[in-house]
This record gives sequence, C-alpha cells and structure tokens, in this order.
Amino acid sequence: MNNQLPELDTRLTTYEKGMLDEIVIQPIDSSLREQLQYIIDNKSKPRGSLGRLEELAMQMGMIQSTLNPTLSKPVMLTIASDHGICDQGVSPCPQNMTMQQVHNFCNGGGGIGLFCQLYGLDLFVVDAGTDYDFQPHPKLIDAKVRKGTRNFYLEHAMTADECWQAIQNGRKIVNRFHNQGTNVIGFGEMGIGNTSPASALLSVYTGESIDYCVGPGSGLDNTGVENKKRVLRSAIEKHGVSDDAFENLCRFGGLEIATIAGGMLQAAVNKMAILVDGYITTSAALAAYMINPIVGQYFIFSHQSNEQAHIKMIEFMNGKALVNLDLRLGEGTGAAIIYPLLQGAVAMINKMTSFEEGKVYNTFLNNACAL
Repeated sequence: MNNQLPELDTRLTTYEKGMLDEIVIQPIDSSLREQLQYIIDNKSKPRGSLGRLEELAMQMGMIQSTLNPTLSKPVMLTIASDHGICDQGVSPCPQNMTMQQVHNFCNGGGGIGLFCQLYGLDLFVVDAGTDYDFQPHPKLIDAKVRKGTRNFYLEHAMTADECWQAIQNGRKIVNRFHNQGTNVIGFGEMGIGNTSPASALLSVYTGESIDYCVGPGSGLDNTGVENKKRVLRSAIEKHGVSDDAFENLCRFGGLEIATIAGGMLQAAVNKMAILVDGYITTSAALAAYMINPIVGQYFIFSHQSNEQAHIKMIEFMNGKALVNLDLRLGEGTGAAIIYPLLQGAVAMINKMTSFEEGKVYNTFLNNACAL
C-alpha cells in the first residue's frame, strides 16, 4: 500500500446539534441471506460444521452485497491519546509510556507490530491526543486535537468541538484508506489510563454499576481499583448522564475513543468490515453504536477480553466474540490475531468444493446428514 497519505486537516470545526445526522449508514444486504446460505450449505461438509466461519462468510457477503466477498488491503489503525484522569491515580503506569509505545509501534514493535507483520495487515499509528510532539514518520498519522484528553473528574473530557473534531478525524482517515482500496479495517488503541473512560462509558450507556464496570486495567491492586471506582462514581455524579450519546462521549470519553468511533461510523458508511479489538476499542464501538445502531452490523468482535466487563459491552450490541484467549493487551492485537479466521471464512465461501464439484453425493443432504 502507498504509505504517502495526504495531510489530514485537523482544524477545529464548530459542532452543532444534528451534525451527526450527516453520517448515513445503510444496513447490510440481508436480501442475499438465502443465496449465501445455499452456497454455504452446499459446500462438501455437514451443514453448520464450520461454525462461526460460516457466520463470518455470511456477514462478509451481506456487508459487501455479493455472493463472492473479498478481502482487500487490510489496515490496522492503533489510535493513541493521553488522559488527564490519570492525575487521580487510576493507573499504575506513567503517562509517558503512551509516547514511548507510539514510537515502538511506528517502528514495527510491540504486540501489534508483530501480529500485523505476521498476518499481513498494514499498521498505522494515529496520534489523536498524545502529550508529545512527534517528528513525522511514514507510519504515524497526525490527528492530534489537543495534548491529552481533559481530566473528566474535574471537567468534561472533551468540549463538543474537540469531540466532533476527533470523530471527523477518524472519518477522514478511514476514507483515505477506503479510497486506496481497503475494505477491511481493524481498530486498536494506546493510552495510559484509558480503561477509566471505557468503564465510565459502559456505565453511562448501559446503566451497569461502576462496581461491575471497573477492573484492574494495567495492573492496579485492590486499593487502586477501589480508588478508581470512587473517582469514576464521583465524575458521573458531577456531570450526570445525558440522553444524548454524543454528549456522554464528550463528558466521559477520550480523544482516541472518539476518533475510533468516528472511524467506525465512516467504515460502515463505506461498507467496510470492522475488526473490533478489546475493552477500550469496544467502548468506542459502543459509542458509535449509541450514535447509530446500524454500525453494529459491520462489527466483527475479535475476542472476549480478560477485562470482566468486556462481555457486557459486546452483548449489549447483540454481538458475540470469535475467541476467548484471556487477552488484555489492547493495541489492536486481538483484532489482528483473528484476521486469518476472516481469511478462512472468505476462502471457504469462494474456494471450498461443493458436493457436486467434489462428486460427493449425499442423498440425505436436505436432512443435514453428517458425513
């Protein structure tokens, strides 16, 4: 893929209520369901015997409105930001790790660098709000709105204009890759402290208690977890819960979370398959879903995180994780790891022999007889 992307315009725009209505997402093409099911059922295997791969093949066909889905130029976007909420002691890690990991990922390091190289995804790192001035790098996309999400214990995480700019940045980035031929895109994140906004968003969007939503994140002890719960409860009490999904994102989200949400919304507009990573990335998916539920039809939930409340996010969006490997790294690693499953699903529907092609004649086929 050509890494020379056009420069991103990150100038702030004034948000006005109703601007999200311009993001029009069409439902996936369910009119093809019966035809796709017929093709899948007539492969030389017992019906349903390839399990979730059959469901993936069906979903890909309906996303792309075709009986022969393809995968083209897969991209992974790992989106980074720092967080003012760290001032409240919600993470045991120093914030400059965000900056250090951005450098690491840009140079192909870390878990996400390894798995993208291994499985053939083109990795780009997006600076949505890191508290650092990076030098240009061919794998770094500058989409910085400000240096760090605000401390939402004291004030809203983002102003409406900042949140809208982050959403727009995500949309523009996805459009650039779509215009280069990408039809499947994964999202990951990097940001010390970002399990706090993810937990707050889960609570305000679903009504789950903070006690359920909060876990140890990157390694808090029991005292740290209790402090984190106290901080998030106080923040939600201070700002309140809005009936407006965008307003809740402004109050409790993060710049990388808003950027991912915008990217996911645009990917659905473009009829791209969306690989969703772990807890924080799924909180961005949840924000996008609350803005426009149709986006959920384009989600492929890669894995169930070791973070206890992750399953609640996925189930709230009527999803189901492909695997459970007790992952809790983030970065997009879970989404990268399941890409070969997507390759297998697409290959199955396009290349696996049918009973007729394999000259396997099963007179009990209509009764789903096992071979």
